[in-house]
Amino acid sequence: MDFLKNSRKLESGFSVIEVLASIFILTLIGLAVYSFQKDVFLLNGIIFGSLTAQDEARRALKSMSAEIRAASPSSIGAYALSQTTASSFTFYSNIDSDFFKERVRYFLDGATLKKGVIKPSGSPLTYNPANEILSELIHNIAGAATSTFSYYDENYDGTTQALAEPIDIAIVRLIKITIVIDKNPQALPGPVTFTTQISIRNLKDNL
Repeated sequence: MDFLKNSRKLESGFSVIEVLASIFILTLIGLAVYSFQKDVFLLNGIIFGSLTAQDEARRALKSMSAEIRAASPSSIGAYALSQTTASSFTFYSNIDSDFFKERVRYFLDGATLKKGVIKPSGSPLTYNPANEILSELIHNIAGAATSTFSYYDENYDGTTQALAEPIDIAIVRLIKITIVIDKNPQALPGPVTFTTQISIRNLKDNL
């Protein structure tokens, strides 16, 4: 009888315990693979988001540099620079190649750098704040303690301290823009800093 029982066990394949153990092991392997894939997808998403934010900053700074470099007196004769603070910069520049100079305002609003544009209108011409058109340039800006805009006079040599507020706009010759991007402060990669310096052509003392 014992021989017959053992024969039946062998003929029937795996025992219940062996089947359960196999299922348990396969489940652990499946969970490990799922967790790994989830981490990979999450990491890829973080990296892609960070690269997208950095590309946005680069493109915005390139456009800003061109517009600031061409700053000149307004269409009604106002000085080329209008407002100079650590978080906001306003100036006049022909940014659309028409016959008029637009009033351009770059300013930090929370974690977003925005741009406001006013085209002169009316007779006589005026820059009506109610006509300002706003757009968002750069998102995910970190480093609130860092000045977004810094200003320098004609004596700037690369190490000179920025002009202290209140700033005399008549002596400003160079603007430095510093942007710190951090798509996700809770995850890698860490903050990335972008800096550019722009000399205003029409305000140079030594042409």
